[in-house]
Amino acid sequence: MDQADGLREIMKDRKPSGETKQQKTRIISVSSGKGGVGKTNLSINLAIAYAKLGKKVIVLDADLGLANVNVILGVIPKYNLYHIIRRQKTMKEIIIETSYGISIVAGASGFFKIANLEEEERKWFISELSELSSADIIIIDTSAGVSSNVLAFVAAADDVIIVTTPEPTAITDAYGIVKIIATEMDAKDLNLKLIVNRVKSVTQGKKVSERVIAIANQFLNIKVDYLGYVYDDPAVSAAVIKQKPFLADNPSSKASICITDIANRLEKSEFSEGSGLNRFIKRLFGRL
Repeated sequence: MDQADGLREIMKDRKPSGETKQQKTRIISVSSGKGGVGKTNLSINLAIAYAKLGKKVIVLDADLGLANVNVILGVIPKYNLYHIIRRQKTMKEIIIETSYGISIVAGASGFFKIANLEEEERKWFISELSELSSADIIIIDTSAGVSSNVLAFVAAADDVIIVTTPEPTAITDAYGIVKIIATEMDAKDLNLKLIVNRVKSVTQGKKVSERVIAIANQFLNIKVDYLGYVYDDPAVSAAVIKQKPFLADNPSSKASICITDIANRLEKSEFSEGSGLNRFIKRLFGRL
């Protein structure tokens, strides 16, 4: 039995209880070519914006090198994905409910082990991941860069958001991750979207997006959609110091209005009929 057949057998044995024909879990991967562009902050606030739309949202911290979703939220996780891998805890036991209407799953360096799990360990881990199917939206905050783990999450997600800033190095690295995606996997069925963070004006955000999109289309023959921009807003840094999401700390700030608009735009966009947590798990483990 090859790996693909093994995954099909595992998924037949364990059907997610919450995912039905009427409700599909949308998986959104948030990535960046370089660190320091505000990817994690955007992931959390996007999740809160979705929660305000009445969605059940879970943020999965897959930034394995510098996992800091919990830091921005001001919470200290007692358990994380490593405890599931070691079969010490269940998914229900490690999920953290927050006061912002979203839940988080803390990551850990031990998460790298999922590529080398034994069959029974893998079956257990897939079973526990399936518990997330009750969510409407799962936002995955990946590591910066183009590691194999990042590419695995990108390949498995319904929507892939690339975050950049107007800085030349960030723009170059954003194009770099799009190029890797285009060369390492079949990007035709990937919904690649771009957010330009920390812009000074609408025009600046538009110019940066047009540059990345045009180059990707011309040299890589890959489509990238412009999802929106977020203003360079002092309300963001003020909220970070307080360890609070800026959308909760200052909902009327420019950055908050931008992220709310992005969530509304993303919610109105379509995603594949074959989507859902089952598809995500199969593609994730198939890639790894």
